[in-house]
Amino acid sequence: MRRKRLAGAAAIGRRVGEQVNCYKVCNYFAIQITADRLVFERNPDSIAAEARLDGLYAIRTSLPELAAEAAVEAYKSLSGVERAFRTSKEHLRIRPIHVYSENHVRGHVFLCMLAYHVEWHMRRWLAPILFQDDDPAAARARSKAATKTTAEGWPAHSFQTLLGDLATLALNQVVLPTEHQTAIAVSTQPTPLQRQAFDLLGVDPKQTVPITATG
Repeated sequence: MRRKRLAGAAAIGRRVGEQVNCYKVCNYFAIQITADRLVFERNPDSIAAEARLDGLYAIRTSLPELAAEAAVEAYKSLSGVERAFRTSKEHLRIRPIHVYSENHVRGHVFLCMLAYHVEWHMRRWLAPILFQDDDPAAARARSKAATKTTAEGWPAHSFQTLLGDLATLALNQVVLPTEHQTAIAVSTQPTPLQRQAFDLLGVDPKQTVPITATG
């Protein structure tokens, strides 16, 4: 069946628009539409510009003072923002079906933001023993993600697995058989990796805990 010939610039434009939008080729052609004609030709400048980026992922920014490496790092950090929103909505139950009153919402969101503020600083301080790049220049030569080890040769951790490792430290209360009214606080000894994590955070795990009397 023979198709009806299109007439009018509007009808031709709609049909052309459907095709160029479907195949995403609008930038590759110069198109002229009249009442009864369609004229198109290749756009060599646009095609050459696209060819230069073929196989590459380009990041554009409106901040001219931002260096290229800083722009890439800022873009990578968006994954952390997305993870924060995802965790807030799912694990922290911040959806409206869980949080009702205005004060409850404000307090809950404040605590979530405060927690992620602390986590952001912890990730930066703990970067040498995490998978994330603490030195982008060195990471290009020796990626922790590829070797799965730190510069010291220890297994590299994600933030979650490192917290799980640190959680094995414990503070126990020991009661002597002959002194039932006295409890002595005894902390477990950190491993070399745990000790380095505390050094990076500026925290002393060997805190002096006074002996308390019970009774």
